[in-house]
Amino acid sequence: MGFLYLAALLVSITGMILLDRRHTLFFWQDARRATVVLVTGLVFFLSWDLVGIDAGVFFRGEGPWMTGILLAPELPLEEVFFLTLLCYMTMNVFSAFTKVVKK
Repeated sequence: MGFLYLAALLVSITGMILLDRRHTLFFWQDARRATVVLVTGLVFFLSWDLVGIDAGVFFRGEGPWMTGILLAPELPLEEVFFLTLLCYMTMNVFSAFTKVVKK
C-alpha cells in the first residue's frame, strides 16, 4: 500500500501522455521545446518547494499510501512526479486551448 499514491501519479501521467499523443498537444508538436518547458517548470517548482521547506512553510504529509522515500528533508519522492503531472497537464490544457481558439 506504500506505493499507491506513486502508482496513481504514474497512471495519471500515462493518461496525459495518451491525450498528448492522441491530440498532438505538447510533446508530439515539438519534443525539444516541450522538454525544455517541462524541465524548466519542474526545476522552478522544486526550487519553490525547497525554499518553502527551508522557510518552514511546507511540510511532508504522512500516510500509508506514500513510499516514505525522501529526496531531501520534507521532500518526498512523490512530489517530483506530482509536479511533473502538474506541469504536463498545464501544458496539455494550454495547447488544447490554443488549438481551439485558432479554429
